[in-house]
Amino acid sequence: MNTLSNKHCVPCEGDTAPFSHLQNAEHLEELDTWTLLDDTALEKIISFKDFPHALAFVNKVGAIAEEEGHHPDITLFDYKKVKIHLTTHAIKGLTENDFILASKIDELSKI
Repeated sequence: MNTLSNKHCVPCEGDTAPFSHLQNAEHLEELDTWTLLDDTALEKIISFKDFPHALAFVNKVGAIAEEEGHHPDITLFDYKKVKIHLTTHAIKGLTENDFILASKIDELSKI
């Protein structure tokens, strides 16, 4: 387990500065196959063996997101693929919260 997954999200206000490109790149190295989109979002697509497994994963991600108070956009498509899109909406960019949640999602996908 990496250090990000041991942390917890903290409330973010609109006056928080988004991460710089360098901060995003450094944090991205701690994640497993996430894509950085224009330094404003993280995205990952995970394929499952069938719809029930994909849906169960979505529900687990939802539970963690609710615990952390940081909510991703989640899309279940092609009946067995899940796309997770993370950004801090209040600042239209990325903060440590996005990387913490991404790391926790990575831990889930290893189970």
